[in-house]
Amino acid sequence: MPFNLPILLTWLRIVAIPLLIAIYYLPADWATAQERNLLATLIFIAAALTDWADGYLARKLNQTSAFGAFLDPVADKLMVAAALIVLVQLGRADAIVATIIIGREITISALREWMAKIGAAKSVAVSMLGKIKTTAQMAAIPLLLYQAPLAGHDTMLAGECLIWVAALLTLWSMGYYLRMAWPEIARRSAEK
Repeated sequence: MPFNLPILLTWLRIVAIPLLIAIYYLPADWATAQERNLLATLIFIAAALTDWADGYLARKLNQTSAFGAFLDPVADKLMVAAALIVLVQLGRADAIVATIIIGREITISALREWMAKIGAAKSVAVSMLGKIKTTAQMAAIPLLLYQAPLAGHDTMLAGECLIWVAALLTLWSMGYYLRMAWPEIARRSAEK
């Protein structure tokens, strides 16, 4: 298993997950509700920034690896899933949204694994639609974690709108990836 700066950043993102969750289990006299929200928001934003930084550094420093390519999306999906579960528990996100987003991630991860196994990974490569979906998620989650007005703006309303946009984009992108994989799925089914 290689170890370099990009992989370290990815591992830090994974380590941040229990910290994000633990903040909401701190004793009441250790932090106010708003302090917890702020800490959780900062942890999530830092994790999102490391997601960008690890990919950038891997390319810039020529430190790309098969292990890093595997671990990076796993870390992303774990962080998003953990944050969504926390938001559902706090009553700030709908379980339907969380189920759509987490379910899509599991489905597309399994599809990509299968397509790679049969040598057709390029047909389900990351698309611009997937990147837009991820951007909507990464903007919505901190707004929902923060849950307080920011510069006179209602972060909850903005976060709720963005998370539903992310859920719709999630379904759209899942349909896109399944449509791209369908010819190979149909061909494999016909061979049997």
